[in-house]
Amino acid sequence: MSVKQKGSKAERELLHMFWAKGWATIRSAGSGSMKYPGPDLLVGNKTRRMAIECKSSKNTKIYLDEHDVQQLKEFSNIFDAHPWFAVRFARKEWLFIGIDDIDKTKTGYVIDSKKAELRGVSFEELISY
Repeated sequence: MSVKQKGSKAERELLHMFWAKGWATIRSAGSGSMKYPGPDLLVGNKTRRMAIECKSSKNTKIYLDEHDVQQLKEFSNIFDAHPWFAVRFARKEWLFIGIDDIDKTKTGYVIDSKKAELRGVSFEELISY
């Protein structure tokens, strides 16, 4: 399975999880490959909207470039949605991390699995706000 296929599978898994809890969700196929900003998932109900960028890794760190973060900020600002990074590390559950909770590096950003466990919220916590 290619990296792209794994990413699509992860996005679809989250899409089904949100729908199962009554949250309308759409997946933006190829979200990182168009000239306009767009998240992997757009999720909402009558009171909240979220723009979600999905990342998964077998490693303990996920690296993001400036573009990943800026496009999520830009889209979320225009759409009035709360921006989140959905991250999953090997054999762990999904965690949701706000942009303010990811660490800046010299060349971009990094999400560390240990910090994600401390700063992130679970799926159930995210949908219960």
